[in-house]
Amino acid sequence: MSSVEAAERRYRAPSSELAREVLIHGPILRSVLAQRLGLSLATLTRLARPLLDGGLFVEVTEELDGAMGRPAKPLDVRADARQFLGVKLTGDTAVAVTTDLRAAEGRRAERPLPSHELDDVVAVIVELAGELANEQEFTAIGISVGGQVSDNRVIDRAPFLGWRGVPLADAVEARLGVPVMVENDVVALAAAEHWFGLGRGFSNFAVLTVGAGVGYGLVMHDQVVSTSEAGLGLGGHFPLDPTGPLCFLGHRGCSTAMLTIPSIRAQVEVALGHPVSYAEVLEMAAAGQPVALAVLRAAGNALGRLIAAVANLAMVEHVVLAGEGLGFLDVVRGEMDAAILADRDPEAARVDVLLDPSGFISWAQGAAAVAIQRTVDTLAAGG
Repeated sequence: MSSVEAAERRYRAPSSELAREVLIHGPILRSVLAQRLGLSLATLTRLARPLLDGGLFVEVTEELDGAMGRPAKPLDVRADARQFLGVKLTGDTAVAVTTDLRAAEGRRAERPLPSHELDDVVAVIVELAGELANEQEFTAIGISVGGQVSDNRVIDRAPFLGWRGVPLADAVEARLGVPVMVENDVVALAAAEHWFGLGRGFSNFAVLTVGAGVGYGLVMHDQVVSTSEAGLGLGGHFPLDPTGPLCFLGHRGCSTAMLTIPSIRAQVEVALGHPVSYAEVLEMAAAGQPVALAVLRAAGNALGRLIAAVANLAMVEHVVLAGEGLGFLDVVRGEMDAAILADRDPEAARVDVLLDPSGFISWAQGAAAVAIQRTVDTLAAGG
């Protein structure tokens, strides 16, 4: 048995895996695809034919195939063949974006949530879908939420919305008549970063988000890691400073206590004796106000330690930072960088820290990416 045949027997890549590779890495030569999937060219051609005939794949302009030594037509997806809607839910807002098959941003809109009642949230999603609709129907809708999700259907727990056991996908499908997939927001964001964001081209990287909470996502071997515990906020309670403040669960100096917007505000408010906004904290620190600057310096050090821990334990060299709470890095980026170096072996590779400034639009695109992946799997399987 040849090595190629052995690889095929071990892997037996389905059409959906082929479609996923072209979706993420296309345009891509067949010879490269065959190598990535461990398939013979004959098998790959057989798997690709229905996807070409069905209009999901297209052949693009010829280029020289170095492996084969002759011109070849790379495979790509026909991005405009389908339209999707991605929605990111926060505790007070719904952010929506239309995308093509490659999750590229189209039109965008956002609306406040009048309440956390399911009917009210669904009504906002329906309004956004109507506002962003055009002559091309939505193939599917993806919704991301900060919480634990089961079967891409039910919100098991979403603290910022006060939800437990909420059948969000069923409720939206009943109103719009379009397939709906629900996913944890950091898992969805990791997919977005992998497909078209700062993680594109990396097989292994981590995502850390800082804002109302702290989130952690991981891509390993070109796969977004998603388990039943995604959305429990486990990355939010990693110990970082034994002298730090307490989080709401009583953990001293964990990532939630050190990094989140509510905790940073609370520390400054207690010291000053009056309420302050997060923007005011950033302004005071930039102006050298001692209390605000001390709190943000501790946050910068804590974030650096968290990045180093992720790089050390997951053995990744790239970490993407996102979220509405990263403004403190404008003031204390040096503290973060120093803490990363201090907690890494001196011979370890430098951690490549990448900042995503795009806001919740990337999160909404990630929600669309979840719907796209499910749709592509169905189409590739002949559904």
